[in-house]
Parts: sequence; C-alpha cells; structure tokens
Amino acid sequence: MRIKMGSSLPGPSLSLAHHTFATIAERSGFDTLIDARAPSEFALDHIPGAINCPVLNDAERAQVGTLYKQVSPFAARKLGAVLVARNIAQHVETLWSEQPRSWKPLVYCWRGGQRSGAFTHVLREIGWGAMRLQGGYKSWRQHVIGALQTLPQTFSYRVVAGPTGSGKTRVLEALQRQGEQVLNLEALAAHKGSVLGAMPNQPQPSQKMFETQVYAALARYDPQRPVYVESESRRIGQLRVPQAVYEGIQAGQWIALEAEVAQRVQFLLRDYDYLLHGPQLAQALERLTELCGRASVARWQAMIAAGDFATLVGELLLQHYDLYYKRSLAQLQSGAAGAGSCVLVADDLSPEGIEALARRIVQLAPAALAA
Repeated sequence: MRIKMGSSLPGPSLSLAHHTFATIAERSGFDTLIDARAPSEFALDHIPGAINCPVLNDAERAQVGTLYKQVSPFAARKLGAVLVARNIAQHVETLWSEQPRSWKPLVYCWRGGQRSGAFTHVLREIGWGAMRLQGGYKSWRQHVIGALQTLPQTFSYRVVAGPTGSGKTRVLEALQRQGEQVLNLEALAAHKGSVLGAMPNQPQPSQKMFETQVYAALARYDPQRPVYVESESRRIGQLRVPQAVYEGIQAGQWIALEAEVAQRVQFLLRDYDYLLHGPQLAQALERLTELCGRASVARWQAMIAAGDFATLVGELLLQHYDLYYKRSLAQLQSGAAGAGSCVLVADDLSPEGIEALARRIVQLAPAALAA
C-alpha cells in the first residue's frame, strides 16, 4: 500500500490490510501490550498490563495542537512527524532492542489511528509481528462498560458485613491470602468508604480506572466459586460502584460480624494509626458538623488536641458510625437483599484472630448461610 507524503496515516476504516489489526478478544495472544497515548491519558485509564510508550507526550501534544490551530495542519504534521519518529526510536532503543524476532506486540492509542499506526508500522518494518488494536482504547472502554452490565451477574456473592471497626476489609484480605476469590472494592477505590476513609498519599483512581479494575478482577474468577465482597453502599469516596456489582451485594449471602465496642476501638486505633498524628483527622471531622452538630465536633477536636483518641473513637462509633451503619444496612437489605445470612462473633481482631475468622467463614456450610 502506498501512502502519499503529507497524508494522514490510515485508520481502521481505510484500506490498511486487515492482518495488521487485532480485536480486544485477541489481546491475550500478544507478548506485550503497548499504550502509545500520552501519559495523562494512560493515567486516567488503560488496559491492564499495558506499558505506556507515548509517541507524543502531553507537552508535545499541546505543542502540535497549538501549531495546527495557529499556523496550519501541514506545519503541525511536520513537527508531529519529527517528534513521533524521535519518540518511537527512543522506545525501540531503550525498551525493545533486545526482543527476539518472534516478539509480537499489540499497540493501541485512542481510536486505533495515527499514533498506534505509526508505532506499529515501525515495529513491523523492523521485522516484529506487531499489530494494533482495532478501535484503540475506545474499543476497550466499550468492552468494559458492556461486560460490567453482565459479568457480575454470573457470580454468587458472600457479603462480609458488620459495623465500623469489625475488621471487614482485613477479613477480605485474609480470605484472599487463603486462596478465596475476593473483590476488594475499597482497595480498588483507594478509599475506606467513610468520611475518614481517604488513604494517605494515595488519590482515588478515575471512575474509568476503577471500573477497569473491577472488571479485571471479576474476569479472572471462576463463576462456579463464590466471590467474597464487603457490604458497600453505592459510592466509595468519590467513586460509584458499578450497578450490577451493587445489585449482587444486595442479593448475596450475608455474613455479619459482631464485635464489642472496646475491641472495635482498639482495632481502629491500629488500623487508622496514620490518621492520628497530623491535621487530617481534625479537618475531616469538620465534615460531620451538619450531621452531628457543632458542639459534638468541637468536643471531638478537643479530644484530638488532648491525645484522647480511644474516647474519641468510641464516641464516633456510638454517635455516628453505628447509626449510619444501621441505616445503610436497612437500605442494602431491602427487597431481595441479604437472602441467606448468618452472624459470626468476632471476638479477636488481632491479625491472628482475623486469619482464624477468615478460616471460619470459608468453612461455613451452605446450609448455614441459607438458614
């Protein structure tokens, strides 16, 4: 095929040979997945396992775009060609020069057009069996959206419930260590799901990235085995739980953990230790003013100043979190929610006790959950 100088590289809709394209379903047949988009695009969301090798970085994209608008498309293409060629050469030299002749990478950009086309062309000219993803990242995004409407419905869920401080997330982590299928939504969302749930130095991912991670986790699992998940509301921090996953939680078999307030206080003091030694705690409590009143928040902030964290946590549990949990539980268990459930007393929330609790959960007979 001949391409006239100055013309755009052909996209999937033009007459490029079909054998240079691969579909989403064929991606597992490649050795390496290369994301040719800019770093900001990659950070927003990308196909799991992809390596970011931008043919234009963010500053270069802006530079070419400005030239396109202010001077001419021709001037922009000349600069773009220089930058793209230079960047592809650097990627080949620093990352891929040791790859054997049999190496087979799959390249994608936003729509499967010019950026991935240029990269794929160079790799194929070298002699590698490179292909580009048909439809690019947009096809991946459409795949995730469609899959999240149906894939969650193929699983049965065991829902670990319980008030704040009963160790639900730690139990999920223990279940995962013991070989169980776990969908840890709070870990994927980088948030513990409450007003104090933000993780230190760890911003939440984008909604798109969160959905990609949820899909990727479920796609690895066997529908013939249960998936353990925590009793979550519709939102975790700023992120929305996919609707089909939320419905699965509502309809799942619930395992409610019960623990004494004193044990929960000590567990939370360990689990939130990072929050007790900086200004974040007092700042976060300001957000409870409307719900709990100015007087309560002022009293709690005085406890922070005095270092009386045990009393503070106890009051927060009894006066806010436990009330919120009961309301949320009633909403989650409306309709078909909680069909088949049991209660387990969590009498030891130490790391060893949580491992033992996870083993007890795994050993629960189906009849116990259906009772």
